[in-house]
Amino acid sequence: MNRKPSPAPRIVHSLAAFAAMMAVTLTITACSGDNVNTDSPATSAESAGTNVRLNGSGASFPFPIYSRWFKDFSEKQRRIRVEYQVKGSDAGIRDFINGTVDFAASDAAMEEDEIGKIKRGAILLPMTAGEVVLAYHLPGIDTLRLPRSVYPEIFLGKIDRWNDPQLVAANPGIDLPDTKITVVTRSDSSGTTFVFTGHLSAVNANFKSAVGQAKAPNWPPAANFVKAPRNDGIAAQIRQIPGAIGYVEYGFAKLTGLPSAQLENKSGNFISPGPEAGAAALSSVKFPARTLPGGQVPNLIAWVWDPGDAQAYPIASFTWLLVYAEQDDHKANAMRKLVNYMLSDSAQDLADSLGYIPLPNTVRNKVREAAEFIQ
Repeated sequence: MNRKPSPAPRIVHSLAAFAAMMAVTLTITACSGDNVNTDSPATSAESAGTNVRLNGSGASFPFPIYSRWFKDFSEKQRRIRVEYQVKGSDAGIRDFINGTVDFAASDAAMEEDEIGKIKRGAILLPMTAGEVVLAYHLPGIDTLRLPRSVYPEIFLGKIDRWNDPQLVAANPGIDLPDTKITVVTRSDSSGTTFVFTGHLSAVNANFKSAVGQAKAPNWPPAANFVKAPRNDGIAAQIRQIPGAIGYVEYGFAKLTGLPSAQLENKSGNFISPGPEAGAAALSSVKFPARTLPGGQVPNLIAWVWDPGDAQAYPIASFTWLLVYAEQDDHKANAMRKLVNYMLSDSAQDLADSLGYIPLPNTVRNKVREAAEFIQ
C-alpha cells in the first residue's frame, strides 16, 4: 500500500483554475454561503431544519464533473454543503471503511470483503461513466493510432521508441520521431489504474502475467517509466515531457488539450474516445443483484474489459459513489437529494461537455431504486 497522501488544500470551483493548478492536490468544496459548522467530517446535522454537511473523498477520475455538480447542487440546496477531497479511489475506500466520511468515490468500486466491513451497509451507485485514454506528447502529431498488439507492450517496456516498426506500420504518412517513449504511470493506488490494467490484462497475456490488474501494480523497472499522482499529475507530466504517453480519464485530456490516441478495439477498428464510442462500450453491461438490509437491491457493479461492439472505444467504465445504507436522518435525506440531482437531466446533460458519458435512463432508474435504501 502506498503511503498516506498529504492533506489537500481547497481550491475554487473553476475548471479553468483546475487546469492551471494540475500539479496541486485538489479538494472540492461546494459552499452555499451559509455559516456551516466545519468540525468533524461525519457529524450529524446541527439541528432539524439547519445546515447539513456531506463530506466525501476518493477518486480523481470524476473530479471535473463532480466539481461542477457539487457546486451547482449547493447553490440550489442552500442548506446543504458538499465537500470532496481528491485522494484516489483506494484512499476513498479506506476513508469509507473507517467511517471518517459521509460518502466516497471510487473507479474500482469495492471488493466483496471491503463491502462486508461496512456495518451500516454500503450502496454503490454508478453516477457517470468515462473512458481511460492514452494521452501523448508528440509535437506536430495530432492523430496517432495504437494497435492492441502494441499499446500493452509499451506499458510493459517492450516497445520504447516512437519509430518502432509496428507503430510506423499503423501510422502511414506520419513521421514518427526516433524518440524514446516516456511512459507515465500513477504513483498512488488508483481506480483509473485498476480499469486500465484490467483492460490490458484482458487483451494481452504477457501483460496479465507480468503486471496484472491492480490499483497499485508493480510496473516494469524500466528506465523510461516515470510516476505521478492522480489523473492531473499524469496529465501534467505528459505536457512537460516530449515523447511521453500515459493513461488518464478522457475528461482530463479534453480539459487540458492533450491529444488522445485512437485505440484498436476487439473488432479491429481504430476508435477515438468520445461519448458515442464510450456509450457503445458500455451498451452490453448487465447488473447482478445482492441483498441489503430491507430487501433486494441492485448491485450496481459491472465491468466490460474488452467490449465487442464494432464502434466501441475499448477502455470505458462507470465510476461509483459509495454511500452508507444506514445513517443520520438529516444526512440520509441530504444524500438522497444529492443523488437525485446528479441523476437529473440538467446534471447528466453536462457529462458530454466535460468528457464523460451520460448514464442511460435504464441505468439512472436502477440507481434511483438503489438510492431509496439510503435511510
